Amino acid sequence: MTDSAQATSAKKILLVDDDNEIIESMKLTLEARGYTVVVARDGNQGLAMAEKEDPDLMILDMMMPKRSGFLVLEKLRRSRPNPLRVIMITANEGSRHKAYAEMLGVDDYIRKPFAMDRLLESVAKLLDG
Repeated sequence: MTDSAQATSAKKILLVDDDNEIIESMKLTLEARGYTVVVARDGNQGLAMAEKEDPDLMILDMMMPKRSGFLVLEKLRRSRPNPLRVIMITANEGSRHKAYAEMLGVDDYIRKPFAMDRLLESVAKLLDG
């Protein structure tokens, strides 16, 4: 397969998180599975990248500088005609947050720390399922 054919067939995932370690491990794991991965380090950058890159899926951290995952999600839901698939990841234990995330239409909600297999399973279900 040529590089360009592979690039067009690969699903694009936008990672939005301010934790370098988490970004690196997710990026390596997802790229090893053949996904194209783009990264944003805060909520504002995440929104800009979602606009520019038009990813197939966003993996979004809840707690970030500049704009929280919730604010990113609210803005995305208002500004996109077709909802972007979103997996929200968080270290937060509160069930209120999960309920709010679900109300905003997240496709999955994963608590940190999580097994990479759990993330990959969710990604595969949303993109390939």
